[in-house]
Amino acid sequence: MSILKENLLWVRHFDTVEELRLALLKFRETYNREWIVERHRYKTPAQVRKVQTAPASEAA
Repeated sequence: MSILKENLLWVRHFDTVEELRLALLKFRETYNREWIVERHRYKTPAQVRKVQTAPASEAA
């Protein structure tokens, strides 16, 4: 949660709930697609999810 707070919620002001909702959706997409995460061995969450959800026949 601290990533979200530090990179979105603490640095921007939102005039409406809809503005906040759209910013959260955009943040989630960017984070999953572009952010490299150390605990995932320097892969993006999307890359890790792709490997985890691959059928067993593809993983072997």
